Amino acid sequence: MSGNFILFHAVWFPFAAAFLCYLAGRRHKMVRDRLMQLAVTAEMGLMISAVLAYARLGELTFCWSGFCMRGMDLKLDGFRLLYGGIAALMWMMTGIFSREYFRHYRNRNRYYFFYLVTLGATMGVFLSADLYTTFLFFEIMSLTSYVWVVHDEKPAAMKAGEIYLSIAVIGGLVMLMGLFLLYDAAGTLRMSELYGAVQRVLPQKQGQIGAAGLCMLFGFGAKAGMFPLHVWLPKAHPVAPAPASALLSGILTKTGVFGVLVVSSELFRRDMRWGKLILCLGAVTMFGGALLAVFSIDLKRTLACSSMSQIGFILVGAGMTQLLGAGNALAARGTILHMVNHSLIKLALFMAAGAVYMNVHKLDLNDIRGFGRKKPFLKAVFLTGALSIGGVPGWSGYVSKTLLHESIVEYAQELAAAGEPSLWVRGIEWVFLLTGGLTIAYMTKLFAAVFVEKHPLRQQEYDGKRDYMNRESTLALAVPAVLLTAAGFFPYLTMDRLADLSQGFLYAEAPAHAVRYFSFGNLKGAVISLAIGTVVYFGFIRKFLMGKDEKGEGIYRDVWPRWLDLEDSLYRPVFQRALAAAAGGVCRYADRLYVSGKLLRGLLEVSAFLSRCCDCLTDGLLALLRSTTHKSRTERHVYLIGTRFSRTMGMLLDQVIRVLNRTIRKKNPIEHSFVVTFAEWEEVFKRTSRLISVSLSFGLMLAVIGLGLTLIYLLWW
Repeated sequence: MSGNFILFHAVWFPFAAAFLCYLAGRRHKMVRDRLMQLAVTAEMGLMISAVLAYARLGELTFCWSGFCMRGMDLKLDGFRLLYGGIAALMWMMTGIFSREYFRHYRNRNRYYFFYLVTLGATMGVFLSADLYTTFLFFEIMSLTSYVWVVHDEKPAAMKAGEIYLSIAVIGGLVMLMGLFLLYDAAGTLRMSELYGAVQRVLPQKQGQIGAAGLCMLFGFGAKAGMFPLHVWLPKAHPVAPAPASALLSGILTKTGVFGVLVVSSELFRRDMRWGKLILCLGAVTMFGGALLAVFSIDLKRTLACSSMSQIGFILVGAGMTQLLGAGNALAARGTILHMVNHSLIKLALFMAAGAVYMNVHKLDLNDIRGFGRKKPFLKAVFLTGALSIGGVPGWSGYVSKTLLHESIVEYAQELAAAGEPSLWVRGIEWVFLLTGGLTIAYMTKLFAAVFVEKHPLRQQEYDGKRDYMNRESTLALAVPAVLLTAAGFFPYLTMDRLADLSQGFLYAEAPAHAVRYFSFGNLKGAVISLAIGTVVYFGFIRKFLMGKDEKGEGIYRDVWPRWLDLEDSLYRPVFQRALAAAAGGVCRYADRLYVSGKLLRGLLEVSAFLSRCCDCLTDGLLALLRSTTHKSRTERHVYLIGTRFSRTMGMLLDQVIRVLNRTIRKKNPIEHSFVVTFAEWEEVFKRTSRLISVSLSFGLMLAVIGLGLTLIYLLWW
């Protein structure tokens, strides 16, 4: 296979496989499941072929000039190769795990179809070489992954899907506006040409470049889970199936980070103001996610808040790559490696949570406590993920966090040497260390609850569950755990080489000095975070977030801070007030337009008079029909249902039926009342209309369908 065409097949093969699996599932479910696993394994094989082609030929490109009028440009460099491989690995592991996890689920055909389509769209994002291609696949990915969130079709899932789709569609539209502004100012959307084109932009259009960057930051940041657009994360992950949660957290958020990195490195390369903006947003996201995770007592919601926090760590690194200028190697390497670590960590943790849910069908810590006490393999996998995400020396998360921390310290030293204020950077460093401590605290809470403490009532039942996973699922959990451990124990052979491969994406050169990961200075930061985590767990979580039930047993208290839920405390009230203000403005304008309302009141009086006339006419018609065709007392209750219109139409058709029975069907008369039928139809219509009218997601889906039809038109013509 030609090296360039590997890119094409890596993107479009999952789309074809999705249709094939769907058709197979209509006939035989076992064949469908095996085809799905074969498809994700084949995608991994394509990425291995891409590695070999990259080693032999260097960078690869593919261009489909006629695609969607503006063309589709794909590229394979070190970073894209790395994250394409991570995506393929995560889909392969979750595909293996899904076969057992979805054993008792409905709508598996639908899930696997969108599961594979999302794989193709995600590969399209990571391999894209221009922002137009990025946008197309980004929107496909956002819409198809919505089906994952609402898969259970329960009220909580539908509500979470509504906010997920809202953020996705609004973010996509804002991003599209940014692309329009950028193309108008720079004349290109190709990533390799953007920096030079932006440098040539006239001074009067520099503000347009800034506006375009902010619009794209909004769109990509919404998918990444960046504050304040993170509201979908704590709601979507708990209701989505565990394999979907692993992908939502581990890889789909990274498509948003990918966009932020592209905008930062190509539009605002080494721009101090942009770097400070990303750094501050990253710090708030980092600390806010960890704080929410400390209060959560739902296993998957805690992991979702943790994802928000770890995205904050990555954004802090992205900001530091701008602030450090040419010497940004440590920040660039730490950013990319923490992306990789977080993907593998959440793959292990969410699938471990899925193993718990498969057996208990609950996620509340009070219900699942003690489940893993006598399950050493599950305990080892979860502990590996917990130690890695906590930045404990010896596991992979420590390596990337050390690089990020050292980059912050290095920038503070540069500012101090130049005589500039560095206190605010030291503040960012302490937020970094404090967040690391909170991470250790909430991961300790999860591990202690599931694997150390005992359930007051069901512990014997939990200990008796020996065959809680099959061999396929065991393999799926073992692979990320082994990779995380190997990367942590041998960082110079693994992590450093991955960083060497991919750091060019952020225009970083080789670091000025070798990083000694286990030196006293670097270990000190990890020790500080461990100390903070110990104090928070024993001094706050155990004392203030745990209580006693009626029998004196310890329980985890649900004190989730509602005021931190920006959707209910900020966005919905603001939207409602804005809508009310807009409606009030329209009414005031109409009042002035109709000369203080005189003409309007006249029209209302005329319409009321006509309405009364119609009511009288309808009542007379009903009385006439009742007296002539419906004299039976047993049928009087019929006319109490429906509206006047439905009763009138039903009575007219009933009269036709009576005539037919008397003239044609004397022996086999038709016994049917259209009054009841029309009333039932009308009730169904009203109920459906009410559901549609209050469903924001339906409205958004209509908008998406319109965009999709436009896209099909462009593709066809």
